[in-house]
This record gives sequence, structure tokens and C-alpha cells, in this order.
Amino acid sequence: MNTTFSRTLLATSTLFISATSMAAGFQVNEHSATGLGRAFAGEAVIADNASVLSRNAAAMMMFDKDAISAGMTVVKPDVSVKNGTYYRPNGTINVSVDFSQNVTFDSASGGYDSVNLADVDGIAPTAVVPNFYYIHPINEKFAVGVAAYSNFGTGTEFESDYAAPIFGGTTKVQSMNLGLSLAYRVNEHLSFGGGIDVIYGMGDLYRDIDGDVTINVDGPGPIDTSKNFSGKTTAVDIQATGVGLGANIGMVYEVNEGNRFGLSYKYSPEIEAEGDVSFMKQSYDAVYLPLPDIAEFSGFHMITDKTAIHYSIQWVGWSAFDTIETESATVKEYNWKDSYHYSIGATHYLNSKWILRTGYMYDQTPVDELTSISIPDSDRQWFSAGFTYNWSSNTAIDFGFTYLIGEDVEVHEFIEESLPAPAVTATTHANAVLAAIQLSHSF
Repeated sequence: MNTTFSRTLLATSTLFISATSMAAGFQVNEHSATGLGRAFAGEAVIADNASVLSRNAAAMMMFDKDAISAGMTVVKPDVSVKNGTYYRPNGTINVSVDFSQNVTFDSASGGYDSVNLADVDGIAPTAVVPNFYYIHPINEKFAVGVAAYSNFGTGTEFESDYAAPIFGGTTKVQSMNLGLSLAYRVNEHLSFGGGIDVIYGMGDLYRDIDGDVTINVDGPGPIDTSKNFSGKTTAVDIQATGVGLGANIGMVYEVNEGNRFGLSYKYSPEIEAEGDVSFMKQSYDAVYLPLPDIAEFSGFHMITDKTAIHYSIQWVGWSAFDTIETESATVKEYNWKDSYHYSIGATHYLNSKWILRTGYMYDQTPVDELTSISIPDSDRQWFSAGFTYNWSSNTAIDFGFTYLIGEDVEVHEFIEESLPAPAVTATTHANAVLAAIQLSHSF
């Protein structure tokens, strides 16, 4: 097969997988049980245990003893796809290629069959998100810390006989963030901190295409040709891993013992994931996944001798997640938008043994116009509660619980906007229950 036609065929076949790679925000907020119990309100400044290291390195200067925290969060999603119709492609698709190898589809070409899809749920499996943190104060001016947690991850898996396989299939993304941080206290009010983050990512993506299509390519010179696709065949099969280097900076301003503010910023890299990367039998060395930067502002205020209120505003730069690419082709344009979440919570220090907390978060979706059934996403509300039991003066056990409520989303997902098929319409909805446990110790 000549190389120009190969690239044209790749551009065409890429359309069959492009809308299904990562069509949802995939940030992981679940960094601690204490944070989960207050909907992560005030998370960049509360510093009630070493897990604050996941949000703001400067807060390490609020510790006068070594501190360690370890825990896990169990996430049980409830994702449904209902009232779906799949537009299965058939007939002929005419493609024009100019001298610059720009590809144009004839919107009048291409036919389809309408297939009513069975309602599905349970497509997102239960996940466990672990974490570990250690803070070591060197002296009154410096502290260091190490952290292991996840900032990004998602996953759905449709049955192999799902009638719209190009929009279903398997999507899994997992990551682990390993961080080393340093903090410095300027004076009794102001501290700064920062560090480096090594982000290890793993991805597993599989899609089939089902249809009876002839693609006619009209172009200059030798690339006039055609290609037939019939029945079900593999459209994309990717299993890849990669490592990127990120960074973080932060500051804490302590007005007094009961009032303080925190501000932090995380730089996230583009991950080059290498492994088995196949699009319609075309092999590539790697895919490139851009990750968003994250900024957070938090406040904490003791309003009585036993009760505090706290809050956070977090910005996530999802507009950086504009495309997924191989080394020579754009796999998908996403055109996501930056998003925010707003959270407010309260903590009540009941007695020397028990601490109670609660919180609420409104979490905006980054998905703009390009919706998807593979990772349904919407604005979400978090309703959270939790408690700490102080086993001793140095050891505490934390529990957190959240019920996350999403919204119905009317999805119209397509491969190429100018073509009627393949495409799918459906109503998606995603809720989740999250529960976490954590052990913290100072020494």
C-alpha cells in the first residue's frame, strides 16, 4: 500500500476511534479519608495530618513532629446508558485529499442503519485508590516530605456484544504520583513550599468498528483508490505506559492560630505513553496525553473554641487537554474547557477522642460540546461526612464517606460531524459512593 494512501486511510480510520478515547474529566480528588469526609473543603491549608502534602507543600511547616499517613478510598460508580440509538454505517463514503494531504468528507455520501441499543448499567467497575504521606521537620525553618497518591484515573468496560462497539469497548487510565517536597518558613505567618512529581501512567483502550462501508479516496496522483470494511473489526487496541515529570509550589499564610489561608499550584506534564499502539492495523510507537495544571485556594477559620469552617476553590486547566496524538497523527480533538470546583465544610472538635466533619462540593465538568457514552460526565454534587477517632495522642483513625450525584446528559456522539454514521444518541447518568479509611501517626 502506498504511503500517501496509508496516511489517508489512517486519517479516515482514526475518525472511528477518536471520540471514544478520553471523553470525560478524569481527575482523582480522593487523596485522604479526612479530606473525603469534608468534601475536600480547606484541603490546602487544614493540615490535620500528613495528607495535606497532596495539596500544599508549604503546610508541612505546621508540623513540629514527624508525621505519617496511609489509607485508601473505595469508589463504587453507578453509571448508566439508556434510550440509545446507534447509527451503523453502510454504503459508500467519498473522501477528497488535496495536494497538502488535507482530508475532506462528502457529507452527502454514506448511509446507515438505525439500531436501538439495550439499556446498560454497571459499566464502571469499583476502584481502590491508595495513598501514603510522610513529613519530616528538619528544624524550625525547613521540612521535607514524600507522597504517593493518584491525581488522574478512570475506567469503563462495555460487554463485547454491545451493539455500538466503536463507542463502547474498554477504557482504562490509571496513574500514580510520587512526590518529593521541601518547605521553608519565612516568619511566624508565612511559609513557602514546592517539589517535584514523578507521574507514572498506564492506559488500556480497545474499540471495534462494525459496519459495511466502502471508502473511495479522490486525490492527486497515485492516491486514487478505495478500501472496503465489512462486519466487525478492531479499530483501536492500545496498551501503553509512560512517565512524566511535574512540579508544585504553594504558600500558607497564618493570620493567627485559628485563621489561615493556603494557595497552591501544580504543573502537570504531557505523558508520552509507549507500548502496543494500533489504529486499524497501523502501528505507532506512542501516544501523547496532555494533563491539566491545578490551582487551589483554601481557607480555615475557628468560629468557636470547638468548631471551624473551611472552604476551597480549585481550578483545573482542562483546556490543555485539547488532543490526543501519536507521533504523526492527531487521534482526537477534545476542545475541553477549564473547570472549577467549589467546596465548603465544617469541623467540630467534640472532645479529645472524637472529631466530626462534613462538607459539600459543586464540581464542574470540563466537557463542553463533545459528549460521550464511554466516560459519562456532568456537573456533580458531593455530600460528605466523616470522623476521626484519636486512638492516642499520637495515633488517629479517620473515616470518610461521600455520595456523589451527577446529572442526566443527552449525548450525541459522532466520529465525523459531516457524516451521519457512525454515531450514537443516548442519555447517560453517573452517580458514585465513596468510602475511605486512613491511619495517621506522629512521632
